[in-house]
Amino acid sequence: MADKPEIDFIEGPPPVELVITDLIVGEGTEAVAGGRVEVHYLGVDFETGDQFDASWDRGESITFPLAGLIAGWQEGIPGMRVGGRRQLVIPPSLAYGEAGSGHRLAGRTLVFVIDLINVF
Repeated sequence: MADKPEIDFIEGPPPVELVITDLIVGEGTEAVAGGRVEVHYLGVDFETGDQFDASWDRGESITFPLAGLIAGWQEGIPGMRVGGRRQLVIPPSLAYGEAGSGHRLAGRTLVFVIDLINVF
């Protein structure tokens, strides 16, 4: 799979709806809602550009059921094909909720770049 991506700073105000951008269109099996996926990902804060998490930094991909993830991933990954790389810009309402909900990323718009490695 590709190397760890870099996320370019996005100009303008944060979006209020999920923004999905295919950076690389995969040709493998398609991810489906409620399925299990194996991914590599990088997450940064929309406003600051600061990285808050990256599977690449741990040196291994991660596998999980989509149903257990934030809404932005549940809506943004289905339709991706194995081998693809997709950027998701996720508003707080589809991430960790509005400010004050207790999560350290609450109230933040998040940007993820996700490489889809496998679907199960």
